Amino acid sequence: MSYETLNPATGEVIKTFAEISDAEVFAALKTADDRYHRDWKFRPVTERAKIIGRAAAILRERAEEYAGYITLEMGKLIDQSRYEVELSAAILDYYATHAEDFLKPQPLPEAPGSVVVTEPFGVIVAVEPWNYPYYQLARVAGPQIVAGNVVMMKHAHNVPQCALAFARLFEEAGAPKGVYTNLFCSADQIGALIDDFRVRGVTLTGSERAGASVAERAGRKLKKVVLELGGSDPMIILEDAPLEHATDRVGGGLGGPAGADRRRQGGRRAHRARR
Repeated sequence: MSYETLNPATGEVIKTFAEISDAEVFAALKTADDRYHRDWKFRPVTERAKIIGRAAAILRERAEEYAGYITLEMGKLIDQSRYEVELSAAILDYYATHAEDFLKPQPLPEAPGSVVVTEPFGVIVAVEPWNYPYYQLARVAGPQIVAGNVVMMKHAHNVPQCALAFARLFEEAGAPKGVYTNLFCSADQIGALIDDFRVRGVTLTGSERAGASVAERAGRKLKKVVLELGGSDPMIILEDAPLEHATDRVGGGLGGPAGADRRRQGGRRAHRARR
């Protein structure tokens, strides 16, 4: 199956990208694994965080361009696309800002003199869906890259220009080749990557069927797995929460065209209510 940009309203094929070959998949894995072992895991946290912060800045500087790709490929209203761009930039900023605190050794009060040390462990393969083309990538790439891991990302077949645009962020921000790799590959090729000893972990957001397949395959090799599968989460509305804001969020207003000012004000009110 090729990767295609389709007009969501008409189904017209706008642009097509071919899947890469098996040889190209494993060449990319070698590059990522070499980058991790010879360079990335040894860089100071501050240096890795600086690159993630720069990626967030580029996303904001070119927000209209990036929002345009979302609307073009999956049909989200432009105001919602702009919101997702800002949300994704905020996620990258968050990990860039807090990386040092998150990764510093943590003392164990119950064992004086002992500490918990957080260390990277290698190549992470991620499989992400089309519904939030940047958000789904940012929440994986941000924490993994600042932690010292490297990421190989397979995006959905219908958002290839979003996938390429997000990969350019890290290249332009100064991340060396192999830190973030976009893959236009097949499900079978992802399975082969999971089997490879150089891949240390896998994450997927998708259907229960896809999650079961990934978990079963990774489980054979005792690899770390994080899955976000289909579900319907409850929402708890506290007595003192503003009703208009709460109903807006329940109805989908979090990413909708309700207006940036209203969202910011509502967010502050909701935060106070939760506290």
